Amino acid sequence: MKDGMNARGSCLCGAVKVAVAAHKQNVGACHCRMCRTWGGGPLLALESVEDVEIEGEENVSVYASSDWAERGFCRRCGTHLFYRLKTGDHYAVPVGLVDGGEAWTFDSQIFIDQKPAYYRFANETHNMTGQEVFEAFQGS
Repeated sequence: MKDGMNARGSCLCGAVKVAVAAHKQNVGACHCRMCRTWGGGPLLALESVEDVEIEGEENVSVYASSDWAERGFCRRCGTHLFYRLKTGDHYAVPVGLVDGGEAWTFDSQIFIDQKPAYYRFANETHNMTGQEVFEAFQGS
């Protein structure tokens, strides 16, 4: 694992264990339709992930949810494990998967233009529309 904040967790059944290193303890929310369909609400995830180690990879299924990204989950219990871009090293790891009581900072929301009106967060955050997200990743 790289230097930085390290967190560990496992799926509900324990078949998959995940260790992540992140350079910040920030959590972001994704409001895109796919994330809301995948988890029943916004995806709250660690976005500054630098390194991901997975134990029990034989129990991980990966679904190509778009031309550019895929989602991993435990094939035994269905726990969401990650969202990752097909190119590059960007991972988003659901914070609930590795939460050990760390002092997380909720600081960003993406696809804010797809957020339904029936919920909102009180935190002041950096907000990006879907178009702004695509432009940011194309520039990196």
